[in-house]
Amino acid sequence: MYVRMVRSDVITEFQRHLVALDRLVDNATRVDRVAQMEELKAQICAAQAMDAADLDRAVRAEHAALGLPKDKHGVGVAAQVALARRESPTAGQAHVTLARCLDTEMSNALARMREGTLSEHRAQIIRRGISHLDAIDRAAVDTALCSSASTFAGWSDHRFETETRKAADLLDVEARLRRNKLAEAQRRVTVHPAADGMAYLTALLPLKQAIAVKASLAKAAQWITDGEPRTPAQYEADLLVERVLGVSKADEIPVAVNLVMTDLALLGNDDHPARIPGYGSIPAAIARLWVAQSAKVKAWIRRLFIAPTTGELISMDSRQRLFPKAMAEFFDIRDDRCRTPYCGAPIRHHDHIVPDRCGGPTSGCNGCGRCALCNYNKEAPGVREKPIDGDRHTFEIQTPTGHTYESTAPPVI
Repeated sequence: MYVRMVRSDVITEFQRHLVALDRLVDNATRVDRVAQMEELKAQICAAQAMDAADLDRAVRAEHAALGLPKDKHGVGVAAQVALARRESPTAGQAHVTLARCLDTEMSNALARMREGTLSEHRAQIIRRGISHLDAIDRAAVDTALCSSASTFAGWSDHRFETETRKAADLLDVEARLRRNKLAEAQRRVTVHPAADGMAYLTALLPLKQAIAVKASLAKAAQWITDGEPRTPAQYEADLLVERVLGVSKADEIPVAVNLVMTDLALLGNDDHPARIPGYGSIPAAIARLWVAQSAKVKAWIRRLFIAPTTGELISMDSRQRLFPKAMAEFFDIRDDRCRTPYCGAPIRHHDHIVPDRCGGPTSGCNGCGRCALCNYNKEAPGVREKPIDGDRHTFEIQTPTGHTYESTAPPVI
């Protein structure tokens, strides 16, 4: 929650007019205003970026004058900008990086934003597409694409990506090869929640490997018989699970699942959704089905119950021994995702709110789950945090500029 807001009188007055916008107008006026406000959004983003660039430059100068270690990537500034923009630290870092580029290397893109013809999103597309080039080549691409709004009139986001990539490749083929090697080093597998108790399992792979995996699954699906009740797509999905886990049937999942739910939901007297920490909620009926099925397969379910009045975790019921580092696991379950406001990244670190070196205790009140970036960001000079008493675990963050934010643990379910 942002509890201190300082604006210039001009911006405050402008906001007042926007809130009171006349809605009793004809359709042509509505369309004209939509177009004008789209231009205005781009212009505001340009001004916002210049404030971010100036803040970054000023903080770097202050740190240099005080003899503080150089913040090579500006993560301290990015964290403050992210909180002000009400977005994740990663998005804040991307904004500060764009602001620097607009200020020093993408003058044409900045001019188009100021005239309202280029959005911040499309400026980011260009910035990401030229990040592997040197400063001179980045400026050259900026000139080629953004010297005039007529150059990109009618372009889609995909066209911006294509044209940026094409212009960059013409300038530095070797850089493109280096970028390909770097991209291969970033290969990974991720899971993202989907609706109705489903999830997306995504593998970022080199193109030839991805094609080979898909072709292998598709080839196997061609041989399903007429009596097979599954569609080819369902067969491919099950086959992927079976091959990765080494099981004969996709339902035989040898994994542990934490399931947060009320006792009434477990017994079927209530349909309040259950939750899987880190992935989101599922209908109570599906949670009960999982519990019933867990005895039939290699999976086991750890049920975690909550107090009906306060929503706090009160007990655990495990079918096998507890995980080691029970307190860290408690943070994972209670906090679900990184506790920095607007972040929401997966928990990677278990953090002392008041650092141990400053006398902070190792306790549930003084601990929280954080992503790695946010845990590093809080080490920036001038950042202060402290726990606050409340019904749910709450702590306060104060940035070097004196702005204050609060983080409260989400409802357990």
